[in-house]
Amino acid sequence: MYGEKIFLRAIQLEDTNRIIKWRNQEFVRKNFIDQRMFTKETHEKWMKEMVLTGKVKQFIIYEIKNKIPIGSVYLRDIDTNNLKAEYGIFIGEEAYLGKGIGTEAAKLMLQYAFDKLGLHKVILRVFAENNRAINSYRNAGFIEEGCFQDDVKIEGKYYDIIYMAKLREEKQYL
Repeated sequence: MYGEKIFLRAIQLEDTNRIIKWRNQEFVRKNFIDQRMFTKETHEKWMKEMVLTGKVKQFIIYEIKNKIPIGSVYLRDIDTNNLKAEYGIFIGEEAYLGKGIGTEAAKLMLQYAFDKLGLHKVILRVFAENNRAINSYRNAGFIEEGCFQDDVKIEGKYYDIIYMAKLREEKQYL
C-alpha cells in the first residue's frame, strides 16, 4: 500500500530484531498500555499465534524517498462477526516523529480495513495525555468516543484512556 510519503509492506519473521529494538525504546514503550520489555520470544509468539493466523494484520512502515523502515502499524482483535478491529501504530525511528507519518499510515490502514477487510468500525485506545497521537488520529478521521478515567495502572500510577473510532460510513456520533 502506497501513500505520498510512505508505503506499507506485510511484516515478516525477519523483522523480529527491528521490532524488538523499536518497541523497547523508551519513547515508543511509554505510549503502549502494555509497557513490558519486548523479547524475541514475545515477538515470535505474536507472529505465530496472531499474524500468521490472520487475527492480526501488521505492516512495516517505510519512507518512500529513502526506502527506510521507520515503524509498524497493525489491526488487532479483528472481529469478523461485528466487523471491527483495534488499530495500533508505533514509529520506531525518532527522527520521523511529528512529520505526518502516523496520520498517513492511519489513513492507509483505514482504507485497508474498510476496502479490503470489509470492516465497519476501527477503534483505538490512547493515553489521554498523548496529545501528539490524539491529534494525528483526529487528522486521520478518528473521533473520540469516550474517556475511561483511571483505566490502567502502570507502576503504581493510574492513567486515563481515550477511546477513538472511525466508522466505515461517514456518519459519526458525538
